[in-house]
Amino acid sequence: MLKGKKIVLGITGSIAAYKACLIIRALIKQGAEVQVVITPSGKEFITPITLSALTHKPVVSEFFSQRDGTWNSHVDLGLWADAMLIAPATASTIGKMAHGIADNMLITTYLSMKAPVFIAPAMDLDMYAHPSTQQNLKTLQAYGNHIIEPQSGFLASGLEGKGRMEEPERIVEFLDHALSPSANDLSGKRILITAGPTYEKIDPVRFIGNYSSGKMGFALAAECARRGAEVTLVAGPVSLSTPAGVSRIDVESCQEMYEASTQAFPRMDAAILCAAVADFRPETAAEQKIKREKDDLVLRLQPTHDIAQQLGQLKTDRQVLVGFALETNDEELNAKKKLAKKNLDFIVLNSTRNKGTTFRSDDNQISIISATGQKDFPKKPKTEVARDIVDHLAAII
Repeated sequence: MLKGKKIVLGITGSIAAYKACLIIRALIKQGAEVQVVITPSGKEFITPITLSALTHKPVVSEFFSQRDGTWNSHVDLGLWADAMLIAPATASTIGKMAHGIADNMLITTYLSMKAPVFIAPAMDLDMYAHPSTQQNLKTLQAYGNHIIEPQSGFLASGLEGKGRMEEPERIVEFLDHALSPSANDLSGKRILITAGPTYEKIDPVRFIGNYSSGKMGFALAAECARRGAEVTLVAGPVSLSTPAGVSRIDVESCQEMYEASTQAFPRMDAAILCAAVADFRPETAAEQKIKREKDDLVLRLQPTHDIAQQLGQLKTDRQVLVGFALETNDEELNAKKKLAKKNLDFIVLNSTRNKGTTFRSDDNQISIISATGQKDFPKKPKTEVARDIVDHLAAII
């Protein structure tokens, strides 16, 4: 919880500035104390009077008070705060932060800040995707700042991108989690995570695959990294951005995922096998596109490597192995069989019968099953499901 935390909220000149009111309300509801620092352009979008009424504190905008000449000390704010949140953060402000251009009170406060800094970008999609903005964000991450990724959208060019600021409730959840006692409970741990589908080639243009988006595995990777782990993510063919602080290995087939996973696992403290790996592949893959010359096509399939079973055999007493079971029927029975057969420490069960979860969804509904019992969870966003799974892992690793 954020009770008793002192938060400096930086507001910049974005159309999303009105959402700062919702952020303030959510922070105060959790017991935080909020001090707003706003840029001159930010005041064009929302009035300091509104913000002051919510925080019960004068809004800081200039170095000196216009009325009595009182000096607003950015140094004192940097020492006072437990965290600084800049939401919304425009491309201009992000650029100034990255290059130390201290031409307003917000930037000088940032440069004096001793506490963790969280940044929620908000801008046009093409501006967000521009190489200069992306480089500035990477620079800020390299300085130890936390970037709260904005929501997905589509660029004018048709390429997938992001731009609109993350919703206030998600921003506050991110802040709450990052400042919680568990924020570094995986520090020093090395964790392997597999994510996404595998594609098993039929010919150069066709493959056997599945509907996995990789979202659950990427959420787990982001959660482990946020909690201090050194994360290696072996990702099948998905179009998702690599979470901050995560080392990514891209693969396509089960064979490639098997080789990457078995090579990395011996030096890991834990592995979470979230990928939807194909169980079968064509016995032979055609070198040229198969033409439609007959009324039918017969494919002979052979089993792929069982990555979970192989890692279960390699596992030592110091390692923790977590599996996933996506089932369509007899869910608990099948999951418990897999738990025992593959030498897993616990297994995450989900079912295609729970509508609006699993593949192609932002939500999931799981049960965590181990040799000592079972815990069922309600339907949640995959980011929150990842937190539940990693909480369970952190308790036994």
